[in-house]
Amino acid sequence: MKKILLAIIFVLFGMSAKAQMVALNTDVLKDVMMTPNAGIDLVVGERSTIGGTIFGNYKPWGMDMKMIGTQAEYRYFFSGRPLHKFFVGASALALNYDITWKGKIYDGISLGAGVTFGYVINLTNRLNLDCHAGFGALVYKQKEYFEGDNVIDAMGNQKSTNAKGYYLLPTRFGVSLSYILK
Repeated sequence: MKKILLAIIFVLFGMSAKAQMVALNTDVLKDVMMTPNAGIDLVVGERSTIGGTIFGNYKPWGMDMKMIGTQAEYRYFFSGRPLHKFFVGASALALNYDITWKGKIYDGISLGAGVTFGYVINLTNRLNLDCHAGFGALVYKQKEYFEGDNVIDAMGNQKSTNAKGYYLLPTRFGVSLSYILK
């Protein structure tokens, strides 16, 4: 997971030297859900941007939940200029989580890809409001057990993954506030 995050950061910052415009953003809906996040969008063409977001939480609202993830996205803008009006995008998602829900523990990783649609409203020359929604597939591999179960094997090691599969579900949904730096 750390290698994936590091690779995405190097790619994003490596391309920033060529980018004409850089915007920093935060997803307000994730912030309300007590999942701090930060993102960057880099203009890479007349109608396109690439972006990356990192997010995570630790016991939001007292729930027994820990999560850290990253999402990368390519966006194509139909208006003829990036960071303005309608867009469609392709995104990739990586997530590491440990959640206890109704006495059951889910501890694992998830990888996914999806399609995003949205609209960017220019509030000022440098401030944008980005409304977006996305749908895709998430593949997961996790340890799934009830609280109090013995998850240690005879050698003293934690048992391996016992659940895997995929879900088709929303992979991105939010309202972001963006500030254009350059």
